[in-house]
Amino acid sequence: MVYIPTVLFALGEGAVIPLIPVFATELGADVPLAALVAAMLVVGQLCGNLPAGWLVTKIGERLTMVYAGLAAILAGVGMLWAPSLGWLTAAVFLLGFCAASFGLARHAFMTTRVPIRFRARMLSLLGGCFRFGVFVGPFVAAGLIQLTRTEHSTVWFLLGCVAVLVVLVLFGPDPERTMPALLKPTGAAIAEDTGEVVTGSIPVRDQRGVFRTMWFYRGVLSRLGISAACLSAVRSARQVVLPLWGVSLGLDATTIALVVGVSGAIDFALFYASGQVMDRFGRIWAAMPALLLMGLGFTALSFTHDLDSALLWYGLLAAVLGVGNGLSSGILLTFGADLAPERDPATFLGSWRTLTDAGGALAPVLVSAITAAATLSLATGLMGVVALVGAAGFLRWTPRYLPRPERD
Repeated sequence: MVYIPTVLFALGEGAVIPLIPVFATELGADVPLAALVAAMLVVGQLCGNLPAGWLVTKIGERLTMVYAGLAAILAGVGMLWAPSLGWLTAAVFLLGFCAASFGLARHAFMTTRVPIRFRARMLSLLGGCFRFGVFVGPFVAAGLIQLTRTEHSTVWFLLGCVAVLVVLVLFGPDPERTMPALLKPTGAAIAEDTGEVVTGSIPVRDQRGVFRTMWFYRGVLSRLGISAACLSAVRSARQVVLPLWGVSLGLDATTIALVVGVSGAIDFALFYASGQVMDRFGRIWAAMPALLLMGLGFTALSFTHDLDSALLWYGLLAAVLGVGNGLSSGILLTFGADLAPERDPATFLGSWRTLTDAGGALAPVLVSAITAAATLSLATGLMGVVALVGAAGFLRWTPRYLPRPERD
């Protein structure tokens, strides 16, 4: 009841995402406009985090997931029978909004109910569920299209997944009742902005609104939150830079897909390792290697474009980026859970996830703009710098806000 709904939603969304530009072109969009329609998914997710935090606080995680599932069904119906690009854009935006609501509800639930001694492993597994959907969903979509000869079969698959999800959440055992909340200190964000690590008991505070929460926790959000946004930006940039780099080298689509697929497979295979490291040694020991690997990988890649062995370096550094991204699985979820107040985590998590999603949304735009104005190599090198800045931020601010893990 905790992980299966997440897998279902991620599978349905992962099957539909690659086909959104196709749906847009069928309605008359050119390539730039189709890209804009696809980007509405990220915009919807950005806009949905803060309202989702408020909704979880008011009605709970379970009902928020039910409402998000019903709204996602509405979005799928809109994608199936959209009469115009405007309707399709609105449906894609709504799907992103639902994804934010569903993801935040799961995040808040895990924050309050998973013991801190294995929190990172459980959240890495939750992140792995999303990665599983993104990784397997396109293969499911390809099989469905081959069988049905229509791209809209992927939307029917999404509707089926979400319908099963809603039934499970409504009529299955309610984890909110069977798993009691663990009201224990979760981090230093609950403290006033003094920078001191909280080691004793934490006083219970009244619930705040979304914007008051953002202001109250402005210190940690502007420090660790910006570092987390850098990590999210580098993750997102990897998905854009690797295909573009292959195109710039003149490789065929099959070779590019193979390199990107191997990088994605390495990423998916390592999702649980990050949680093991964070629970055993501390959060910084997963964040630093991940960011350093991706920072150095992007930086090195930016110098290899005109080398005779450019193809070899492309494959090798794509694998390095896959390792770095795999080691970062669950880090943003775990930091958010560690820093959130234990009685009302949802509004804080809404602000935290808005920052991280903003970093992920900005990176492709930045890569595209710099590539158009200068070169892809410069854009790639800049992403390496962003990763190293994020690593420095985590190194500076993590010990200030998070105590070291207790040893058994």
